[in-house]
Amino acid sequence: MKELTVKRRSRLRSKDARRIREWMEDEWGISMDPGTDMEVGALDGKRSYIINGRIVGIEEKGGLLLTLHGIMDLNPTRKHVTVDMGAVSFLANGADVMAPGVVDADLAIEKGDIVYVRDEKNGRPLCVGRALMDGPVMVRATEGKAVKTLHHVSDEIWNASL
Repeated sequence: MKELTVKRRSRLRSKDARRIREWMEDEWGISMDPGTDMEVGALDGKRSYIINGRIVGIEEKGGLLLTLHGIMDLNPTRKHVTVDMGAVSFLANGADVMAPGVVDADLAIEKGDIVYVRDEKNGRPLCVGRALMDGPVMVRATEGKAVKTLHHVSDEIWNASL
């Protein structure tokens, strides 16, 4: 696995930081203090956002991919998919989320949205991915992939250094 390092790190202008905070509130239900210092850098050629020395988001096609560190630090209230405990070991190794393992999902999720996946027992985030089904559909589905994994515990994004 290659090691990723954030390059060209700098403080985000207050106007841009406000725009990101507002977007996080609208899209993910994250409330952030307006005085929160935010930095920006390049991680593997992609724009990344850093708060308190941790990478919390990376720009992807179709939106901002919150990192697992970002999810743990910022506590989003939207875009979550909950899976049964039988799926945990597979997802921790980067597997895609299969619909039979989904026990709950934010009903506002639409196909193509970036979502995060958590376990049903502890609510701990396991991975971040792109929804392949709408939220209500993935809860009812008995077969097929529900979420394509983009980032998981112990991958290069998780281990990226600042």
